[in-house]
Amino acid sequence: MTRPAVPAPLLQMVLRVEQDIFLVRQRGREVAAAVGLEHQDQVRLATALSEVARDLLHTVDGADVTFVLDRDVLTGRSVLRVDLAPARPLPDGRYQPQSGAVARLVDMLGVVTDGSDTVVRMSRRVPAQAEPLTPERLAQLRTELASSAPGTALDELAAQNAQLISALDEVRSQRDELEVLNSELQETNRGVMALYNQLTEELEETNRGVVALYAELDEKSAQLRAASESKSRFLANVSHELRAPVTAIIGLSRLLADSASDPLTAEQARQVGLIRSSAADLLGLVNELLDLAKAESGRLEPNWAEVDLRGLFGQLRGTLRALATRPAVELVVEEPPAPATVRSEEVLLAQVLRNLLHNGLKFTERGQVRLRAERRGDLWSLSVTDTGAGIPPELHERIFEEFYQVPGTTRVGGTGLGLPYARRLVTLLGGTLELASEPGRGSTFTVVLPVGGA
Repeated sequence: MTRPAVPAPLLQMVLRVEQDIFLVRQRGREVAAAVGLEHQDQVRLATALSEVARDLLHTVDGADVTFVLDRDVLTGRSVLRVDLAPARPLPDGRYQPQSGAVARLVDMLGVVTDGSDTVVRMSRRVPAQAEPLTPERLAQLRTELASSAPGTALDELAAQNAQLISALDEVRSQRDELEVLNSELQETNRGVMALYNQLTEELEETNRGVVALYAELDEKSAQLRAASESKSRFLANVSHELRAPVTAIIGLSRLLADSASDPLTAEQARQVGLIRSSAADLLGLVNELLDLAKAESGRLEPNWAEVDLRGLFGQLRGTLRALATRPAVELVVEEPPAPATVRSEEVLLAQVLRNLLHNGLKFTERGQVRLRAERRGDLWSLSVTDTGAGIPPELHERIFEEFYQVPGTTRVGGTGLGLPYARRLVTLLGGTLELASEPGRGSTFTVVLPVGGA
């Protein structure tokens, strides 16, 4: 295996006396400048070289100093290498500089065994922007370094003093800059602290406002709950009080119209019919108010059981067919697909669907009202679709408000309580009541219930 060629040295020196330390330092700076190291790196290398030279002179009687321009195999960059071959073997084959700062002045400092020779080696990388060192240029540098006369110790001392003064000036300049930066930093810190204190005060003020708002909301919520409970009690009490006289009026009107009673004139029979019809409407309103009060107060508890939708649909088909009095309106109740069972309460579910079908028949002048069921995974979708006038999108939520009725030419009698009550019942059964409607396209109310119940 062929060993790589050993670079020819740029300069060789002998270190044997104190005077040589100054020469090694001086020549080291000259070589560093010749290969293109920056001024600060020249000073660092010369300082490290003089410290190592002094250590070796005192411990092993000096060394042979060789300056070589080598190449870093990893980066490919030029490296100025200085090898100091001790005049006597190093103690324990090791070298530790007296000052720990020396190693920080160069890129590498340590003991290296090169073949049979052991040397103390230091190196410094040449900047990439330095002038390319061609073989011709290196030969010229060797000639120039060999022919140049070294300065005296006094000259080197003067150069060191100049470098020290320059370094002190730089340190002073950096210190002044640092003081300015510290002053700016302190001012910035004061500004940050002032802003932090301001933000803290604002945050505390906001927190106090939020706490006060929550307290006010809690108070309003308690008042709303109390008002809702009072309203429910009022509706329940009024409904109970009104049911008895209204039922009595209906009963008396039936007695007056009974064939066993004294015969009435045609006008009297018409008036009695109006009284009974009005009383029946009033009784329906009272019953709706009572149901709504029960639902709001939470006194309705579903009696959960398996409900057969086919039987329920058949019951609705029979009881509501009589309400489809308009010849132009057809009531269609489709047969639910098997297995048509859902866990719910039959009475409450029937009340919801009856209410939706009744509304569809009231608000549809021609076409049909259709009830159908569809199984979607774990959900049942029970929809009531009519071909009425439809409801504008902005009123889709308002129709579920109590006592609200959609204005229009097709408005018929009612209290505006049926849909709010139906939604509460569906929620109680663990489902949702949804609406899809457009003006002129009819409406579809869909009850969505879980198959297994809430």
